[in-house]
This record gives sequence, structure tokens and C-alpha cells, in this order.
Amino acid sequence: MVSETVPTSWLVYCRPGFEHDALSELQHHAALNEVNCVPSYGEGWVSLTRSDGEPINDLHRQAAFNRLIFARQSLAALPALALSRDDRLTPVLEQIKASRWSFEEIWHETPDTNDGKALAGLIKALTRPLESMLKKRGALRRKAGGRRLHIFWTEGDRVQLGMSFPGNRSELINGIRRLRSPSRAPSRSTLKLEEAWHEFIPREEWDARLADHMQAADLGAAPGGWTWQLVQRGMYVYAIDNGPMDKQLMATGQIDHLKEDGFTWEPPQRLDWLVCDIVDKPVRVLAMVERWLTRKWCREAIFNLKLPMKKRWEEVSRCLAMLENSLSQASVSADIACRHLYHDREEVTVHVRLKH
Repeated sequence: MVSETVPTSWLVYCRPGFEHDALSELQHHAALNEVNCVPSYGEGWVSLTRSDGEPINDLHRQAAFNRLIFARQSLAALPALALSRDDRLTPVLEQIKASRWSFEEIWHETPDTNDGKALAGLIKALTRPLESMLKKRGALRRKAGGRRLHIFWTEGDRVQLGMSFPGNRSELINGIRRLRSPSRAPSRSTLKLEEAWHEFIPREEWDARLADHMQAADLGAAPGGWTWQLVQRGMYVYAIDNGPMDKQLMATGQIDHLKEDGFTWEPPQRLDWLVCDIVDKPVRVLAMVERWLTRKWCREAIFNLKLPMKKRWEEVSRCLAMLENSLSQASVSADIACRHLYHDREEVTVHVRLKH
């Protein structure tokens, strides 16, 4: 049957515990595109499968990965396979043959769980034999449009094969950016801002957009995890917080620590950056950031929105719609992006860059 050989499913990875939110996001895009789908999920992943058995490719392409919030990876996937422990490779080879897929590389991936990590030894043992067989059959080859085969192992005897395409995927294994925590940073929250820069700013633009001698404000700065990142880039920082800042960080001479309320403080002049990781209701943080952006007090902003326990997708959607509406009414043109980062927990990170 055709439905057994074409990718009918849209498979995404997500942070464990956020399956409902990732699924709600996928269902939102499916509804926008008027595609009827059947949902399924497991720990750290969710998928939608077309009810009519047609390929998922159009929906997968139109709901571009860089616009998704809760997805760590986005794949057009074939039906899941149950494997025999005596012969795990043959079903995989047969399904690839039936799909007529060709690709330039193979990634073996697992859910971001302890059970997933426990599959590493099995995957390592199967990697080389599978690559050898697929090369002989011509499926794994040098020039295949940059396509990548993802073999997603949910269990030792269950996999799902997915395809990713250049420009519409994460280029990280499991969609996870692992960063080393700097020993001198005052808090582990420093990794949130570093990951956000990697996520939202092309690496070749860092020297221009995260430049030496720029000026930034860190609202809710103490003890200085985010300020530390700004200082490392050579920026001068207004650290706004009633709490104490790290003494070694203050010794750099690049910080003006003002014991004021981050929600009401106003900068003395236009700044290059606003960053904010204040723990408060999303709507309150959003109102403060909107004031900065509509008055053009900064050129770029990165801020976190703390999420409720339930209906997190709905809350994020509402906040982003409010932000877009506020900027539009103020005739402020901007690029807005939002992502649930690996180093985030119960929050999402938003990046805004004014165009003028």
C-alpha cells in the first residue's frame, strides 16, 4: 500500500513533560492548513499522522521549523517499525527500500530520557553495519540534496524513520545544544542567554550584533548570570536589581548596578540590548518589554516568559499575538522569534530585533 511507503507522519522531539504543548502547536498548524491528522505521543516526542494516508511533506514544509516553539526537531516520518531482537536491521532496510529515500547521512537519535540514553550501546553496535548496507543499496550517498535520515529509537525494538531537509530542521543531534557551564559565571542561568544567542543570531553576525563597547540593560540581573555573558562580549551593562551582584563580576568595571525596580526603570539613552529573566507573570513581563520596544529604547531584546502549569502553548500564543499587535499599533517593524530552549525549564525565550 502507498500509505506504508510514504511519510504520512510529522514527528517532532520535545522536552519531556511538554508533549501536550508540542502536540497543541502541531495541531494548530494542521488546522491552519486544513489537514486532518491523528495524534500520538510518547515521552519526549509527539507526532501527527494524516488521516487520508497522503504524504505529510506539504504540512511539514509550511510549518517551518524556525517558527515552531516547543519542537526540538521536525521530521517527515514513515510509520513506526516493530523490530525483532534477532534481526533489527532487515525491517529498517526494507522500509527504506519501499520509501525510495536517498540521503547523505544517518543520525541515530533517542528521546531525552534515561531510557533513551540507555540505548546508546545498542545503537553503536548497529551503526556501521547499517551504513554499509545502505551504501551498497545506493540509499546512502554523497549527493542527495542535503537530506538526512533520522532513525528515532523509542525502544530497543521500536524505531521510526524520519527525513529532514536543509533549512527546515535543527542541525543538532536530538535538537539539543549542550553548552559547558562557565566556572566563573555567577549562576547556571547564564547558559540560557548563551543558548539564545546561538539560537537567534547567526554565528557569523556575532561580532556585529554582540559587539565590544555596546551598551545593554539586564533587568532582574542579580546575581549576574546574564550580565556575565554581556560582559564577556565586552559590553557595558546597566544591571537593574535590588539584590546583590557577584563581586568578581562587579570588579570588571563594566557594570553600573542600580538597585531599582526593573519594571519601572528607564535607560538614560537608547541601548543596543535589553535582556530580562525576571520571574513574574508573563503578561507583566510582556507589558514591560513592549514599553521598551515601542519606545525604541533598545535595538534587540531577549527575554523569558515564565509559563503556567497548563495550556502553555495557548499562553505563549496569546503573549506573542499581544506583542505583535502592540508593535504594529506603534508602527514598529520587528522580527520576533520564540523557542523553548534546552536550558529553559518552565519558560520560553523570546527574541525581538527592531528593523529600524
